[in-house]
Amino acid sequence: MKVVFWGTPDFSLPSLRALLGEGHDVVAVVTQPDRPSGRRREKRPPPVKVAALEERITVLQPEKPRGEEFVSWLTAQQADLNVVVAYGEILRREVLECPASGSINLHASLLPELRGAAPIQWAIARGYTTTGVTVMRMTERLDAGDRLLQVPEPIGADETAAELASRLSEIGAEALVEALMLMEAGELEATPQDESRVTWAPLVTRDHARVDWSRDAGAVACHIRAFDDAPGAWTLCGINEVKLFRPLPEPEHEHQEEPGTVLAIERADASHGMLVACGRGAVWIREVQPSGKRRMTTTQWIRGRGVQAGDCFA
Repeated sequence: MKVVFWGTPDFSLPSLRALLGEGHDVVAVVTQPDRPSGRRREKRPPPVKVAALEERITVLQPEKPRGEEFVSWLTAQQADLNVVVAYGEILRREVLECPASGSINLHASLLPELRGAAPIQWAIARGYTTTGVTVMRMTERLDAGDRLLQVPEPIGADETAAELASRLSEIGAEALVEALMLMEAGELEATPQDESRVTWAPLVTRDHARVDWSRDAGAVACHIRAFDDAPGAWTLCGINEVKLFRPLPEPEHEHQEEPGTVLAIERADASHGMLVACGRGAVWIREVQPSGKRRMTTTQWIRGRGVQAGDCFA
């Protein structure tokens, strides 16, 4: 099958490689423009661009994939299908319908749950124990097209968003290849989404990532795991921001302290770090990143007098 592949981040790479590995003819790749990154704000190419150029595939990086010139270019590719995996832009009808067989998308949730930009983070933040991937027909409405194939997947009790994304990217690549095989055989059935079950997973902001210590220990731990990779779950220690990692909830821990209070510290045991009061229960924080410093174990931070029992996060 002749395919135009649309994708940008690392999550897209297993799908691109799987299509190539199964012998599909990826005639072109569309990805986001190079963006400034890092402290020096130097422009860097998206991971998908790097991989495509290594395979000597034509790459296009429009600021906006629309307009007569772009549609003419896409038509000239004579592709059977657009395959979209975390491209990062909503596509218009004239683009979606340009290839002979239209456009399909790989989405990292069990649609109609968690439509939107950040389904992996919000699945963990909301305490889901199961998520998955969906291959779907694309329409102009965000993540609203008919489902073609779904694969459920459990979420590990200690799994972070970055870890789950890595697993789902591989599972999604396998699902995508299977969907294309069934499509070519004429055996792929489309199932409309139940609009009454729609939930949303909006783009994560820095405000979303701030820890609310008034919640119960399990919810706080899920929150920290969800935003582990970016932007990082954070709280204030005095006037200084601290990012938090590797939580271990103790939901039955009883205390009388205000939420956010450091109840205990383990100076000799890097596997625990500090125990912080929640609205109900408490949570161990095993790694931190103080503002302007590297990520470290909480024990290292304690030894550097970064925090002590009785301090309170806000």
